Amino acid sequence: MNHRLQLPQPPRRIVSLVPSQTELLFHLGLGDRVVGVTKFCIHPQEQVKQKQKIGGTKNFNFEAIDRLEPDLIIGNKEENYQEGIERLQGKYPVYMSDIYTLEDAFEMMRGIGQVTDTETQATELVQQLRQQFAGLTPAAPAIPTAYFIWRNPYMGIGNQNFIDHILALCGFENVLGHLARYPEVTAAQLQKANPKLILLSSEPYPFKEKHIAEFQAICPEALVKVVDGELFSWYGSRLLHSAPYLQRLIKEVSSS
Repeated sequence: MNHRLQLPQPPRRIVSLVPSQTELLFHLGLGDRVVGVTKFCIHPQEQVKQKQKIGGTKNFNFEAIDRLEPDLIIGNKEENYQEGIERLQGKYPVYMSDIYTLEDAFEMMRGIGQVTDTETQATELVQQLRQQFAGLTPAAPAIPTAYFIWRNPYMGIGNQNFIDHILALCGFENVLGHLARYPEVTAAQLQKANPKLILLSSEPYPFKEKHIAEFQAICPEALVKVVDGELFSWYGSRLLHSAPYLQRLIKEVSSS
């Protein structure tokens, strides 16, 4: 993003604009330095309740941020909005991540470790995650899969995003992978794509068991499951829970 970040000393007052990176900060032992988070920052549950809310990921409360007098703001290119980030960069140091793959996530973890003086903890986390994901055994043969994040209209996972990368690691062949980013998908398009597996994410749209029949009617031959969206899309320390969960899911759907 062609933006250089320089800090004269380790930050003492951090505002996080991204839920998964907020959780990472606490994992790195920086909870006492986090002064502001978004209303979508829900982990770790008890600790974030005590923090000042500074709006959403795409509509910052600039007055609330100014009152907190942060010496570091942490954001993400996809989850936040350019106009808001540029306005904040005019006043504060802003660390930005841009994540499409696990390697990008690891780079972000090391980068935050560097700017917050928690490199040792960040390196340990990356090593642990590398080991976990190295042991992930993908489905074989690959399973044609469609992953949905929204309803009315249906929105699925296309290419060039973190969830698409995680699907590939699982051996779930993304039948919407020829489409860009987060495409709207009609029932007719889904039928034509002919997935053998349809995954309904628990976030951002809260898909429930009651929605399974809706997709089963469109693709009667497909296996339809509701999955934990955080474990497919959160690219911070929540990834510690992802590999075991994904391995159980792979085993379950492969035997169905």
